[in-house]
Amino acid sequence: MPPSKRKRRNMSDGKESMLQGIINVYKEKGYTSHDVVAKMRGIFKTRKAGHTGTLDPDAEGVLPVCFGKATKLCEFMEDWKKTYRTVMLLGRTTDTQDAGGKTLEENKVAVSEEEVRFAVQSYKGDYSQVPPMYSALKVNGKKLVDLARRGIEVERKPRTVKIFDIRIESVDLPRVEMTVQCSRGTYIRTLCHDIGKDLKCGACMESLVRTEVGMFSVRDARKLSELEEIAKAGMTESVLVPVDACLSEYPSAVAKPESARFLYNGNRLDKTMISFSGPAENAEGIFRIYDSRGMFIGLYGKDPDGMYRPVRMFIEGEQD
Repeated sequence: MPPSKRKRRNMSDGKESMLQGIINVYKEKGYTSHDVVAKMRGIFKTRKAGHTGTLDPDAEGVLPVCFGKATKLCEFMEDWKKTYRTVMLLGRTTDTQDAGGKTLEENKVAVSEEEVRFAVQSYKGDYSQVPPMYSALKVNGKKLVDLARRGIEVERKPRTVKIFDIRIESVDLPRVEMTVQCSRGTYIRTLCHDIGKDLKCGACMESLVRTEVGMFSVRDARKLSELEEIAKAGMTESVLVPVDACLSEYPSAVAKPESARFLYNGNRLDKTMISFSGPAENAEGIFRIYDSRGMFIGLYGKDPDGMYRPVRMFIEGEQD
C-alpha cells in the first residue's frame, strides 16, 4: 500500500493546502527573499515553504519557491548553476559594492573598451572571492551585515567560486552590461568591485537580474500578483513543477510491488527488489526510485556491499 497522507489543520478556514512542488517566482525589487516566501504561504494557504538562493532586496529575477516535500530539494538546488544579467558601473566604489550604498570613492574612467573586455574575461574559471561585509554570512555567530551596519569590519576568508561563463553584452562607459553564469556562493557585486579594482578606477554593481537557476528560467517566472490570480482561479497546477522533474539529471528505477513495504519505510533494497532501466542498472551514484504505480519515492544510492540505501526520501505521512 502507498503511504497515507497526514491530515493537516487549516491556516484560515480548515483547508490548509497540501501543495507539493516548486513554483518559479519572479522576485521584484523591494522584496526580500523571505518576504516572497511569506507572501507565497498566504497566497497558497500553506505553511511548509522555502526558497533556494537568496536575492538581495534591490535585485530581481528567478527565485524558485519549494512547497511541502519539495523543500527537501533545497540542498540539491543550491548547487545548481545560476545566471545573472548585471550592469557594472565603473568609477565608483561603495560600502555595499552596489549602487545603493554609500560612496567611498569616485574616479575618472580612463580605460579603453579593450582593457575592460580583457579584465572581465580574466575572471572566467575558478576565482578566489572575499565575501562582502554587507552579506548574510556569519562570522563567530554574527551576521556580517549586522556588523557592517555598526561600522565594524572583520576579516573574511576568501572562498573559491567558479565563473562558468562571463559575457559582455554592451559597453557604454562607464557602464558595462554583462551576463554571468556562476556557481553557488558567488557575489556578483563583489565580482564587479574586483573588476573595478583591477582596472584601477573602481566599480560597483548598478543592477542585477537573475535569469536562470538550474532548469528555471526568467521566461517562465511569475510575479506575485500573477500567482495570486492563478491561485484564485484554481489553476495552481499549471505553474507547479513536480519534485522529480527537478531531479531529471539522475537515472530512474522502479521498485517491484513486493518490495513496497521496505521502500515506503526507507529501508535498504537489494538488486532483486528493483527493476532497472537504462543507465541506472550500473549506476554507482544516485538514482531516482519510483513505486510500481509510478509514484516518485526518493533518491537511492549504492552501498559498497551492493545494497541500495535511501539518500533522500520525498514521501511524507504515516506509513501503512
